[in-house]
Amino acid sequence: MRIVIALGGNALLHRDEHPDAAVQQCNIDRVANALAPLAHDHELVLTHGNGPQIGLLAAESEADPALSGPYPLHLLGAQTQGMIGSLLACTLHDALPGRRIVTLVTHTRVRGGDAAFARPTKFVGQVYPREVAGVLARAHGWHIARDTTGWRRVVPSPAPERVLETDTVHELLNSGTLVICAGGGGVPVIADSDTGALTGVEAVVDKDLTAALLAEDLKADFLLILTDVPCVYDHYTTVDQQPVLDASPAELRRMRLPDGSMGPKAEAAASFVERTGGLAAIGALDAAYEIVHGRSGTLVRPGLPMA
Repeated sequence: MRIVIALGGNALLHRDEHPDAAVQQCNIDRVANALAPLAHDHELVLTHGNGPQIGLLAAESEADPALSGPYPLHLLGAQTQGMIGSLLACTLHDALPGRRIVTLVTHTRVRGGDAAFARPTKFVGQVYPREVAGVLARAHGWHIARDTTGWRRVVPSPAPERVLETDTVHELLNSGTLVICAGGGGVPVIADSDTGALTGVEAVVDKDLTAALLAEDLKADFLLILTDVPCVYDHYTTVDQQPVLDASPAELRRMRLPDGSMGPKAEAAASFVERTGGLAAIGALDAAYEIVHGRSGTLVRPGLPMA
């Protein structure tokens, strides 16, 4: 079975953890342990988030006195692809002796006229108290929004139209290679309508929506979205909270899950299932093997046909 796996940024750097290299290496070890059993039996394409990491690099770039201006987000996204991809590739190499593994820096085409550029929603960086977030926003011209435990920077997140290196990923898969790609949703670029020339843009593409698009184009059988909760919850964090273990795309969308967290994951799963007739699931990293075998997580499957 061909499985595209989307790793949440919080699977690599948990909330409130120090963003040290050693901390991320420990978390990557946990990722390898969770995914190695699946890699023995299936073709895997691994994508990952980069919210905490790109936010860290952006803050460092803003504060660097040697720079006349901060690095743009698309270049910082490329840096996180290389960094996180290297950590994943080396650790999976040790967990899967003899398996060919490659990290591919990829670019995702978006529309320059996407309305998302005027409505930043994608969380990046660490969580701050409201007062601190306000000071940083005024100092750097950031947009901020409330996250579950505090306030964070938000940036534009345009919809992905195509991962430009999809054909290369397909060839690597056919040669038996485990591919790590589309990290952080891919480096966001727009293409000139006349020449096709590519230009990076100040945005971060949602990695789950990119993973769904990539899974569709690669004709994957299964889209697995891994995060830091065991499943989707209806009425999350309220007294009416209920786990959702099985849902159709329409049922998932009716829950109106929040944009900044579970919403894009649910939309990615629903979109993949609707477009392909395949299966998707959302659940916890440590339960990856159990989720694929139907024993954990939220399974998203095609809706029943009308009678």
